Amino acid sequence: MRGLTRRELGLSALATGALFTLPAGAAVGPERPGAYILGADISWIPEDEAAGAEYYLDGKRQDIFTILTGAGFNWVRLRLFVNPENGYSAGKKDSPWCGLEQTIKLARRVKAAGMKIALTFHYSDTWADPQHQDKPAAWKDLSFPDLVRAVEAHTRDSLNAMKAAGVLPDMVHVGNEVTFGMLWPEGRVALPVPTGNPATDAVHLKPEGIGGYDQFATLLKAGIKATREVAPKASIMLHNHLGRHWVIVREWTDALLSRGVDFDLVGFSCYQQLAEGDWERTFTEFVKRYPKLGFCAVEYSGRKEYLNDLVFNAPGKRGWGSFIWEPTRHQEAVFDKNGRNAGGGAKPNLLSQGINSAEAPGAVQPGTPLPPPPSGPKRHGEGGRYEANQFLELYRSLSRKYGSR
Repeated sequence: MRGLTRRELGLSALATGALFTLPAGAAVGPERPGAYILGADISWIPEDEAAGAEYYLDGKRQDIFTILTGAGFNWVRLRLFVNPENGYSAGKKDSPWCGLEQTIKLARRVKAAGMKIALTFHYSDTWADPQHQDKPAAWKDLSFPDLVRAVEAHTRDSLNAMKAAGVLPDMVHVGNEVTFGMLWPEGRVALPVPTGNPATDAVHLKPEGIGGYDQFATLLKAGIKATREVAPKASIMLHNHLGRHWVIVREWTDALLSRGVDFDLVGFSCYQQLAEGDWERTFTEFVKRYPKLGFCAVEYSGRKEYLNDLVFNAPGKRGWGSFIWEPTRHQEAVFDKNGRNAGGGAKPNLLSQGINSAEAPGAVQPGTPLPPPPSGPKRHGEGGRYEANQFLELYRSLSRKYGSR
């Protein structure tokens, strides 16, 4: 029997009600291309080590990568700011954390540990997230065509530098939590329906003076084009932070695919749900609607086994894996400090139980007074003794269950 053409595949998918896409430059298919990803974003590690952080397992001090790989972690996610000395590291310009030089240094340690690299472009001098997608200072006065060229050049130059250093990423995230677009206002998109989170809805339901999906897609295409040229074997992920909200995920993914944006998988942030089963619904519907895309839980902290089981068991091996966000000192961390969880412990699973600040970073709910600005110099790094806790043993068991080792 002859193979179907691309056009025939598309017609077949439409007949079954699925939205079909076969990315023109896709590096891989929709199924996970190797072992299940047990990843971790540990970009804070250099800052913490500089502040005196030490990591212990069973009372013995060890390198953080030895501890993580011993528990089955096989990928590391790294974030890259454009010029952090103008933003994130403005108070400590001699150490531009998450700049290109620091990222390459950390990436060398990742590769030396035998792990794979997922690189997240923030396209900002500081955090780019659902509440903040600020342009880098060097780009703030650019026309839109020049802004597109800046995205392409920055992506290409950064990846070429990593390639020259022998640490080319295995996966590239073009933008971070770009549910509402990137590089605002030119690349901003409106929220189609309420999210159920009042802090989010107050900001995003009726924004004015925005560029919309056409411009957002153009910016994404610039970053993707450069990535395909420099790192043709890398998979490309786009990041939607509302893994709990299928309607928004569907509208967002449809809008990008209809504009010819070419990517391999979608990453979801999964910090909390509106109702139990929200994540499962999104994963189930995503697999049915987009038969040529994979997905992963690219940010999470709690519900570790439950969430990973959902991803691992998605039909057709379409769930590639997960990346826990900053597991050394965020929320349900895999380390304790001073006898307590280094990240403060569990946060609400349901919105009715309280809003997890990770879903709307830095947001203030309507009617809540603004907090006072921090006093003194900006603090970088959290030193001290970090002791591996029971969650590390959980990851050992997950690694065995999923065959990730």
